Amino acid sequence: MALKSSISKVRLNVSNLDDDIYGDFNLSVARHPSETEARMMLRIVAFALRADERLEFGRGISTDDEPDLWLKDLTGEIELWIDLGVPDPDRLRKACGRSRDVVLFAYGDRSVSMWWEKNAAALERFGNLSIYKISDADRDALADLASTSMSLQCTISGGEVWITSEEQTVEVKPVALREASAQK
Repeated sequence: MALKSSISKVRLNVSNLDDDIYGDFNLSVARHPSETEARMMLRIVAFALRADERLEFGRGISTDDEPDLWLKDLTGEIELWIDLGVPDPDRLRKACGRSRDVVLFAYGDRSVSMWWEKNAAALERFGNLSIYKISDADRDALADLASTSMSLQCTISGGEVWITSEEQTVEVKPVALREASAQK
């Protein structure tokens, strides 16, 4: 019998001082049985960093043709494609062709370093691609916040992210490996 996804209900308050975005979001986040709590929490951080009422979670890590999160315009065109991990550069090439803005939150200290060294030059040609590295320590600390029902406050300032639950605060410092040249 196949395992089913678990669902977490998240009340997320975002105060993004860098981009002047503030809001409350009620999210239902499905976690595939093969997805770790830390990765699920990274998806919530990615949501907070690009918070928008139209931003949606994709169907999950078992779906190849969808991102982890995406934002579509009213015609169904993809405006923003957000992925996590260290995908094949071909996936990023396709995403850059399908979306106006593509953001990758890469994690896994050793794998990101090797992946970036191998692929940085080939990814340079994509003007709409931004890549940020999340450290293993930051990713792992996020897992401590995970539960099936969460009330989180996210404050973003100076490129740093603070996620606060009722019990603790976790700081995440995304490091820009590459920022898009063709911003909005």
